[in-house]
Amino acid sequence: MVRVPSAVVNVLHRLRRVPRHRTRRPAPAAPALAPRPRPLVRALGLVAVVVLGAWLGLLVVGNVRVPVGPMDTTMTLRPSLTGGTKINISPLGALQLDSHTAPVRLDVNIDQLDPDRSRALVDHPERLSGLQDEVAQDIARGTAGLAVRSGVAVVTGATALGLAVYRRPRRALAAGGLALALLAASGGTAYATWNPDSVLEPRFSGLLSSAPSLVGDARSIVTEFDVYQKELARLVTNVTKLYDATSTLPAYQPDPTTIRVLHVSDIHLNPASWKIIASLVEQYRVDVIVDSGDTMDHGTAAENGFLDPVEDLGAPYVWVRGNHDSLVTQRYLARMENVHVLDDGRAVTLAGLRFAGIGDPQFTPDRSKPSGAEQSQELAGARLASALRDQRAAGTPVDVAVAHEPSAAREVDGTVPLVLSGHLHREKTEVMKYGTRLRVEGSTGGSGLRAVEGAYPDPIETSILYFDRDTRRLQAWDSIELGGLGLTTAEVSRHLPKENQPGATTPPRPSSATPSTTSP
Repeated sequence: MVRVPSAVVNVLHRLRRVPRHRTRRPAPAAPALAPRPRPLVRALGLVAVVVLGAWLGLLVVGNVRVPVGPMDTTMTLRPSLTGGTKINISPLGALQLDSHTAPVRLDVNIDQLDPDRSRALVDHPERLSGLQDEVAQDIARGTAGLAVRSGVAVVTGATALGLAVYRRPRRALAAGGLALALLAASGGTAYATWNPDSVLEPRFSGLLSSAPSLVGDARSIVTEFDVYQKELARLVTNVTKLYDATSTLPAYQPDPTTIRVLHVSDIHLNPASWKIIASLVEQYRVDVIVDSGDTMDHGTAAENGFLDPVEDLGAPYVWVRGNHDSLVTQRYLARMENVHVLDDGRAVTLAGLRFAGIGDPQFTPDRSKPSGAEQSQELAGARLASALRDQRAAGTPVDVAVAHEPSAAREVDGTVPLVLSGHLHREKTEVMKYGTRLRVEGSTGGSGLRAVEGAYPDPIETSILYFDRDTRRLQAWDSIELGGLGLTTAEVSRHLPKENQPGATTPPRPSSATPSTTSP
């Protein structure tokens, strides 16, 4: 037997081990790199399954049908970035309230009126006095039922989707639990941020002419405000009467002590504006129309015929010159009956309010910006402020000042409670340093022919201002926005000054008070 040297045996053993060792060496390296991104991917995937499953659950089974007074409604929770409450009132449109801030929105669809319950209210009007308590109970019952139904919906939806995606019961149950926790957190946030005062500043979209009846008048909404349920009951009552009248729109019944002023601006030769203004004058029972300028586009005599409908709008027309209005335009309007042209601080008293204004010192129909433009506006504003101080010293203080450009209007701060302007083609409100409130109106003409210059047409904007007849102070205003050229949308939003919000301790001061001491 031949003996193999040990050195050779050792070499052979090494050769046999080398291939096996090389094939195994890369194996442990692969699993060491792969697991690192998996926890993050799993977490993101689970979040996606939870959110999508919860949303599908709410969409499919997360709604409840609740009778509210004489109406049949459907309540639903919907994912939302801003929260709030949306009440869909077919066929009128929708009422939106900033009732809470949470990732869920409450949708209330008014489906139909129950004929028997509606007829009972119409036949027995005395039952309307107890309607608010009935509505409050119905809403509370419906909200409780919606919370339970929504919890079941999100758990079911997230669990079912989790089971379909992961095919593991434990993962599916985890998705359902997370969905329920997410809903509970959203509900807690909504409860913590719940704002019943949101009913004071609703946004109504749909048929414009029905909006005043739904949101109420300025005087009553300030003095009679108590809780959200009462206003919702008033809404139910108005809708009931509306349907009973075979869908004819009810007439707006404003408080007799409220003075209503329609503020328009920057019409820019849009003939549709006259029909809109006439409709608002009739619907809101407007006492005075204030036009803060740029009614024309080039201010030529050839354009004067455009102004002829002003005499037939149904209310006194107060006007100041804008930078697109010429002195030719001003003289033409001054000859019209029922038109009051304000310039150089001239004042006029209409419907119990005293107005004063000044025309724009510039005439720039070509949209040029001459040097010294800002200084000329400030000088015009200073002349108006001097006239306002003279009026107050004479015992005839001005309640509302009017100037076309905000830069001129800012110069009257501290001399008048309210100043109106335009020029910017977008609505804006602010209380200035010394207490004067500045209201800048958008374009009531939708920027005229310029509406077609941009990617989207400019909206038609105007507002109704409500004044107390005794104090002559602004109580509230409705901002009205209509879709621009070719659009048919409408939105009305109610706004109240800070001193008229529920819980305010300082009542509005009369306009004869020194403006610098007036609360904003």
